This record gives sequence, C-alpha cells and structure tokens, in this order.
Amino acid sequence: MDFGTLLTQLGDFAMIIVAFVVALSIIVAIHEYGHYIVGRWCGIKADVFSLGFGKVLFARTDRHGTQWQVAALPFGGFVKFRGDSDPASGKDGAAIEELSPEDRRATMHGAPLWARVATVSAGPVFNFILSILIFAGVGMYQGKPVEPLTVGEIKPLPYDGITLEPGDRIEAIAGVEMPDRGEEDAFEEFVDALPQERLLSYRVIRDGVPVEVEGPHPIPPLISQLAPKSAAYDIDMRAGDVILSVEGREIAAFEELREVVEGSDGRPIALEVWREGEILDFVLVPRSRDEQRDEGGFESKWRIGIAGGFAFEPATEPLGPVAAVGRGVELTGDVIATSLSGLWHMVTGAISSCNMSGPIGIAQVSGAMASQGPDNFIWFIAVLSTAVGLLNLFPIPVLDGGHLMFYAYEAVRGKPPSDAALRVMMAVGLSLILGLMLFALLNDILC
Repeated sequence: MDFGTLLTQLGDFAMIIVAFVVALSIIVAIHEYGHYIVGRWCGIKADVFSLGFGKVLFARTDRHGTQWQVAALPFGGFVKFRGDSDPASGKDGAAIEELSPEDRRATMHGAPLWARVATVSAGPVFNFILSILIFAGVGMYQGKPVEPLTVGEIKPLPYDGITLEPGDRIEAIAGVEMPDRGEEDAFEEFVDALPQERLLSYRVIRDGVPVEVEGPHPIPPLISQLAPKSAAYDIDMRAGDVILSVEGREIAAFEELREVVEGSDGRPIALEVWREGEILDFVLVPRSRDEQRDEGGFESKWRIGIAGGFAFEPATEPLGPVAAVGRGVELTGDVIATSLSGLWHMVTGAISSCNMSGPIGIAQVSGAMASQGPDNFIWFIAVLSTAVGLLNLFPIPVLDGGHLMFYAYEAVRGKPPSDAALRVMMAVGLSLILGLMLFALLNDILC
C-alpha cells in the first residue's frame, strides 16, 4: 500500500467517524431536549443535561440549576432529573425521602403520572418532529415540479445532437403524449412505451411556440445516487456517471440496466462508464437485497445500489409550508411503517437478519451519505431520527417505552411496581439491549 492510498483511507475513515458523531449528536440532543423541556414545563427539575458520557469536557449551570455538559464519549446522552440515581432514571429512594412534599413534586418519581408520561414521551416525539421538519424543509428548498413537465437544468450526458433546452415544456416524446406526473402508474406506462434509444424526438412548447427538438431518453442510465455499502459504491462509482454499455451492449435507458442486473443471478457484470469526458471500465457483482413489495411483504432482488433519474432537473415552483409539513408527516410515517414491517419479517424469518445494522453499519452509512453531499446527509439524519424515536418506544425496560409500560401498569393498578421489581426488570431490559447491540454488531462484521 502506498502512502497516498493510506492517506485516502484515513480520510475516508475520518469522514465516517465525523459524520456518525455529528448525526448521532444532533439526534440525541433533540431527543434529550424533548425530555428536558417538557419535564420543565411539567414542573420536573433536571440536575444534568449531558451530551455524551464519561469524563466531562465542558460544563455550565443555568439559572434553573441544570448543569449542561459535553462529555468525552460522544455516542449518546442523557438527562438526569431530580431524584434520579442514574442516567436511566433509576430511583434514588434515600434522597427522595429527605425532600419536602413540594421538592418531591419536582422529581421525576414524585411528579403526577401525567407529567411523567408527558416527559418520557417527549423524547421520541421530538425525534419525529425533527424528521418531519427536515423532510418539510428539504421539500420547501427543492420545490415541486412544474406541471406540465418543464425542463430545468440539463444534466451532462455524452450524447451529441441534443437540442432540448431549459424552459422547454414537454408535450410528447417519440410521439407518446406526456401524462400528468401526478398519475404515477400512467407516467410509468409512458416511460415504458418509449423506444430505448439515446436520442428521441421531443415535441415541446418553447417561448409559446410548438417545436420539435432532439433530447435524451428521459430516464437514461445516469447515476443520480448511490446506496451505501452497495456493489457500485464499493468500487467507487459516483453520482453523475453515465453507463454506456453493459456486457459490451450499448444501452440508452436505465430500465435496460435494471433488466440485466435483476437477471444476473449474482454473476459479475462488466460496465463501460462515462465520467466527465473519461471512459472507465468497471466490473461489479450484484448483491441480493430484500425489498418491500407494494402489496406487502418482501422479495429478494439482485441490486448494484444505484438510483437513476431524469436526464434533466425538472423546473420547480415553491412548495407551501402546509403542504411541506404534510409531506414531512407522510415520509416520517413511511419510515416507521417500513421499519416495523422489516423488523417483523426479520423476526418471522421472512427476510435475512443481515438487514439489521449495528453501530459500524450506521457509521458507514453516515459517512457514505455525507460524501454524497449535504442534501443526502440531512435526509439521512431525518431517517435515522425517526428510527431512534421508534426504537425508544419499544416496551423494553431502560428505553422510554419501558418506562411508559410501567406507567400504564401504575394507571391500571393505582400504584407503581415495587422498587425491587423495577430493579429486576431494568436489569433484564439492559441485558436485552446489550444483546441486541451485540447481535447488530456481529451483523456488521459477518454479513
């Protein structure tokens, strides 16, 4: 290994670590702030708000008596409320007994049930709110495509003879009338009906006048995004690459590449790729992935980990805040539904348990998304925030969902579980979490 290669690998490793720490710190800070601020609103005082564990690097005490600190191990965080014996909200019974009734009300364990439920629920809820706001913000930044479909910026393609221009409003391609893009099935049928040729005839409206121009297939074999830890990502293919041929056969549409990959049965595939005027050759091996079907359930398909897209950026118009938030709620719900479905199918054995990533896998994805630009990294933070919020709602002692389970018991029985029972259940919960983390870590290493 030469020195240049070593530096590159060290740089990649640094990118992975920094991206993971940044993403996790943002998500944990929002989660714990949800606990803190709602607890304060409910009259519960916090002694410590910590970002990270271990040795304290920086600390400041505010006017409410809360110590805000940053610790040396940036892989989590906690809020220690008044009366807690530890960051997991264990009960410091001796300290609470010495408090006056008024001061006891300001502890997590002496507060009314509704206040405790609200405080514990706030962490996951704030994670979901963060996801919704990020998805909404990205939607407002990107806007929504103008209808009818209008050409924005044309992406670099190695094809001569393109006379399509920004601002052209597309009416038909290769004689096939353009459908409303809101009709997803109709648009897919439209693309399927087009000839698989590099240049097609477009009928457009330009400056108010119908004209015939030449343009690329609307969905060419152009890489718009790479999936982390995929076959294409691992051999350093990049967004913007245009695939010219597969196994020596020229292709003009992304669908041609998909057909070859899905029918490969995992055998190596040779690609000829155009990148910024240079012709490159790659050989990659498709990998089997479990994917959710529209009608429910999962199926295994061969994939190389690239996403296609339009040959041009569609012209956009502003997306209003109400519509953007609605879209954010919808996308957050989709992440939750997909996560629960995937977990259920792993438990039942319908899909491989290798679909579960541990800290190494998540760190790799963090670095990969950061390397593909801030938009992708911010989007990843939104997805990961939803996953963290959902995980914390699982009814496992130690997690927020476990505490809510105890509160549900208290609401039904009129009294909380005994301190001895809580200690046993918390120990069991901690064992489950550690076991799950070990299982996910082994997945990262072995899968």
